[in-house]
Amino acid sequence: MRLATRKSEKQNIQPVDLHITQDKFDELTTKMEHMKKARPKLAEEVKRLAEMGDFSENAAYQIAKGRLRGLNRRMDETQYFLNHAIIIKHSGSDRVELGHIVTVEANGRTKTYQILGSSETNPDRGIISHNSPLGAALLGRQAGERVPVVLQNKTVAYTILNIA
Repeated sequence: MRLATRKSEKQNIQPVDLHITQDKFDELTTKMEHMKKARPKLAEEVKRLAEMGDFSENAAYQIAKGRLRGLNRRMDETQYFLNHAIIIKHSGSDRVELGHIVTVEANGRTKTYQILGSSETNPDRGIISHNSPLGAALLGRQAGERVPVVLQNKTVAYTILNIA
């Protein structure tokens, strides 16, 4: 017999990119500390509301229990990420690696990108994932190389101008 699962308990399992900067690691550590401090208050609230009696008609209890469950899930996810994180370190290589800031030219326009893990991407700020089409194509390349990248069903040639 199969046990019923809540919709919220069904997990969409996707591979997690564990590459992060030291700054992101520190940010997650701080976030984890805040969650650990908030948990006892939520647990106490659930306990207080549970003492009111009938669980099936106690909406405040159900809401508090859901918040506690959500906090526990976020704490588990954050702790897993912290335990398995791969910190991006600069190696000083002349080839494009994670953490490098790369200046490229394509179609007469110059752009600068920083290549980081998927959890830190922000294309508006020029931060791209090493798993993105452009990020993946640039990895391992050197300044001066011309790199073809397929974007939206067309090939764009990028020339690497500088690696920092």
